[in-house]
Amino acid sequence: MTKFNHPEKVIELNMTARSALDAAKSLEVPVGAIVKTLIFIIKSDKIETPVVTLVAGDKKCKTEILPEILNIEGYVSRPDAKLVKNITGYSIGGVSPLGLSAKLDIIIDISLKRFDKIWSAAGHTHCVFGSTYNQLLLMTNGIESDKIT
Repeated sequence: MTKFNHPEKVIELNMTARSALDAAKSLEVPVGAIVKTLIFIIKSDKIETPVVTLVAGDKKCKTEILPEILNIEGYVSRPDAKLVKNITGYSIGGVSPLGLSAKLDIIIDISLKRFDKIWSAAGHTHCVFGSTYNQLLLMTNGIESDKIT
């Protein structure tokens, strides 16, 4: 977290945080305070563009809006676990919004602003870190959206 000048430390949980519900139970916080890091691919005739969405744990991502937000034509698909690992460097269930292996567009669900503190995966199914919405926005250089959920 030092690399991102973030004061919070990574916390190792006793229980898995593979799902938002698991993480919320382990941290004893509302499920909406858990950041789901979801990877999608926008496919067009010529190119496939990976995109990261950071969505509140109690919301669902409206994938059909992603091309419009990024001003890209194409349709959205969900990559398999192997491709997620290749794109991000992390395995599903522990994909962190920080330290991604490639420069990717990141879209952040503004409904996360409801919470004073939000929790994101830290690269492992049992590890998380806390932040405010604004801290996460700054660390990820994300694009805010009120349309993805």
